[in-house]
Amino acid sequence: MFLAIDAGNTEMIYGVMDEERILFSSRLSTDRRKTADEYAVLFRDLLHIHHVSTEDIEGGIISSVVPPLKQNLQDAVFSITGKKCMIVGPGLKNGLRIRLDDPAELGADQVAAAVAARHQVQMPAVIFDVGTATTVSVLAENGDYLGGMIIPGPVLSLDALCRSSSLLPQISLDSEPARLIGTNTEDCMKSGVLYGNAAMVDGLIDRITGEIGKTPAVVMTGDTASAVAGLCRHSILVDPMLMLKGLRIIYLKNRKGSRKHTV
Repeated sequence: MFLAIDAGNTEMIYGVMDEERILFSSRLSTDRRKTADEYAVLFRDLLHIHHVSTEDIEGGIISSVVPPLKQNLQDAVFSITGKKCMIVGPGLKNGLRIRLDDPAELGADQVAAAVAARHQVQMPAVIFDVGTATTVSVLAENGDYLGGMIIPGPVLSLDALCRSSSLLPQISLDSEPARLIGTNTEDCMKSGVLYGNAAMVDGLIDRITGEIGKTPAVVMTGDTASAVAGLCRHSILVDPMLMLKGLRIIYLKNRKGSRKHTV
C-alpha cells in the first residue's frame, strides 16, 4: 500500500491505494499555515480510522500546486511512515509528451489528471478540473498534452461576486439550481454560476472540437464537477478520483526509485 496526496489551493485529496484500487480517500482543507507535525497527526489519524497500519505503507507520492506545502507534506509522511514521498515534477517519469512552450510550467495536478485520462478514455480528450481555478487540458489523438486554459472556478467566481456586491448573500453550490430562470436572489445566483459554467464548458468543447478536428472524450473532476457536468449538454465522464488514479500510475512507473528510510 502507498499514500497519494493531491494538494490544491482550497482542498487536498489524501488516499491510500494499492496496485489495483483505492482503499480509501479523504478530502481535507488545504492550510498553508499547518506545520509538518500537524499534517502528520492528521494523516496518522486518518490511517488509524481506516484501520491501516503505518508499517504497511511502502511509500507515497505528492502533487501540489501550493509550493510551500510540498516539503511539509513530504516531512509529515516521512515522520509517520519512515518513507520519503515522490514529488510530481521534473525528474519523475509520467509517460506524457508535453507540447507546451515550457513543459515545466504544467501543474502537477494537470499532469496527474492527464496521465489518468490517457488510461481511462479514448483519445483525443479534454479534461476539466473544476476547483478554485478551472483548468482545461487538451490531449491529442496520440495522447500528447497539447495545452489548455485556466479560468476562474465557480466558487472563486461566486466569492468575488459576493465580495464586490454588498447585497448578495453567500450561498452554497452543493446542489443544482431548481430552474434556469431564477425567481429569487439565491436561485438567480446559483443558476448564473452553475448554468453559466455549464454553458462555458459546452462552448469550449465545441470550439476545441473545431480546433483539433475530432470530437474528444470529456472528463471532469474537482470540487463542483458533478453540479456543473449535470447541467452540460455534452456527454461528460465525472471522476472525483481522477487525480489519485493518475498519481497511482505515476507512482508505479517510478516505484523502483522509492526507498525505505529509518527515522
